[in-house]
Amino acid sequence: MKTLTRTATYSFQQEEVFSCIDNLGVTGMHMTQSSMMMMGSKLSLKFLTEQHAGLGTKYQWSGRMMGFRMDFTVEVTKWMPGEEKTWETIGDPKLIIYSWYQMHLLLTKIPNGTSAKLSISYKKPEGVFHKILSFLFADWYCRWCLKHMLEDGKRILMKNVKEHGT
Repeated sequence: MKTLTRTATYSFQQEEVFSCIDNLGVTGMHMTQSSMMMMGSKLSLKFLTEQHAGLGTKYQWSGRMMGFRMDFTVEVTKWMPGEEKTWETIGDPKLIIYSWYQMHLLLTKIPNGTSAKLSISYKKPEGVFHKILSFLFADWYCRWCLKHMLEDGKRILMKNVKEHGT
């Protein structure tokens, strides 16, 4: 298993940062929009539980990338509002460059704001072809995801300040 981490600071209260990053409409945005990193593809998101936040929340990502079917379910396994969240793939995920992944968010209060530490841990897939793809692209893609999730959160928080003054 390998883990990559990225940290960002926000000039917002811890609860505001958590609420924003906890929102899949924000942190999953990079996977629902076509981009070069997604090879022109995008994934669909479907909630499998009535609640969209909190411990036990489950959702499914599906779509195609590079001609490969992607279909995986994610469950929130730790949720401490305003502080910490862990979510990971469950079941038999159909992924390309990982066989399983887990994401972890830890927020810390700092002077004049919040520090957000976001990490992704993953296991390499089975099969020679998928292992080669993982070797070539997994870390690169992880860094891209972490960067976008934290930057999208910051962008949405700043947008809310401009639009609503909050």
